[in-house]
Amino acid sequence: MSSKVLFSRDLFRGRNGFILACIGSAVGMGNIWLFPRRVAAYGAPFLVAYFIFVILIGITGVVGEIAYGRAMKNGTMGAFEKAAVLRSLPKSLGSVMAILPTLTSFAMAIGYSVVVGWAMRYFFGMLNGSVLATDGIENFGNLFGTASSGYNNLVPLVIVLVITFAILIFGISKGIEQSNKVFMPVFFLLFIGIAVYVSTLPGAVEGYKYMFTSSDWSLLASGDVWKYALGQAFFSLSLAGSGTLVYGSYLKDDANVPFCAMSIAFFDTLAAFIASLAIVPAVYAAGINFNAEITSGPGLMFIYLPYVFQSMPLGNFIGIIFFLAVLFAGLSSLINLFECPIEALQEKMHLSRKTAVSVILLIGSLVAVNIANIVSQWMDYCSIYLCPIGALLAAIMFFWICGKDFVIREINKGSEKQLGQLIYPLGKFLFCGLTILVLILGSITAGGIG
Repeated sequence: MSSKVLFSRDLFRGRNGFILACIGSAVGMGNIWLFPRRVAAYGAPFLVAYFIFVILIGITGVVGEIAYGRAMKNGTMGAFEKAAVLRSLPKSLGSVMAILPTLTSFAMAIGYSVVVGWAMRYFFGMLNGSVLATDGIENFGNLFGTASSGYNNLVPLVIVLVITFAILIFGISKGIEQSNKVFMPVFFLLFIGIAVYVSTLPGAVEGYKYMFTSSDWSLLASGDVWKYALGQAFFSLSLAGSGTLVYGSYLKDDANVPFCAMSIAFFDTLAAFIASLAIVPAVYAAGINFNAEITSGPGLMFIYLPYVFQSMPLGNFIGIIFFLAVLFAGLSSLINLFECPIEALQEKMHLSRKTAVSVILLIGSLVAVNIANIVSQWMDYCSIYLCPIGALLAAIMFFWICGKDFVIREINKGSEKQLGQLIYPLGKFLFCGLTILVLILGSITAGGIG
């Protein structure tokens, strides 16, 4: 039975489609509502620290999860079980260890769908003008409070879930790959367009000055910059032993894994940087002190930015473009998060694609409509604690259990330029150490919703 599942396994048609899908899984709310806040607070020193961690985590954690999934030709459940068997350990050990990252991906998807539903509601509100008809920053806060509580967001949430599962039911090459070939290029074009427009606004230059010229380089000696940069890099790259691993399982053997991993890290960072170029100067152009008045998270996206759009020429049009871009980022991440439990049902219960998608849709929808009032705590718990544990478990299974020869062979498979022996200790010790540090620091390093 399992050989038939492996033989009929859908694959990404090309390397670029895989990279775009992984970029889509990584680019999300953290790039939009937290990265700009960190840049506004710490300027260029934060960017330096962030780039260092992105490179380190990309070349170890992202490379590892992709190579691990591709080597085992399975998502989290199957990959963990095969790693255990490879080292003559009980298969059940792999099964037990895989439960947490699989369920974490499902839980993250459920909570994330609520947040993307908020973005859908605001997109509709920008289209009909109701959002910017609000007067005063306090009333924008009241508007978000009403929109995000109880069953008030039911219709947008249902629309988000229907779109997500309509894509997922078509599988990898026809659904996930094709949708991200649209979502990601359009996301970048829309945000670049906003950034260019914002650069023409009076007062925007103060935002650029704050980001790049008022930086205090002594901050690099501060632990805060490095802690926040580590958390942002880790969470932004969507490492949890689930989504990146399951996408890797659909990757062809002739693909260059290190190139794919660093492309994902580069474009995820680029997305966050472009979002900062659009958001920080826009806030300063509106006369708001970013550090004094604005924190991060949903408040920035759903309260302060609509308030900023209200003060702009063509603000309603910019708001429409902004929330459309947010929707594309959110949907691409949702697709990845839901794919992990869907693949697990197909692998373990031998369900058809349609049946597995339907089961996850039913359970996910029932839970999502009932957690609106606790979604912030829900997502914090998943991202701060469960995601790092999942990433650590996957790293242990690949770098520690599978062994050096297996790891180096699978990472270099399909690559013309081979990574040297150093990749093994970097993954085994450096990445695992950084993941443990993220877990210990907890909410201090949390990068928001991925």
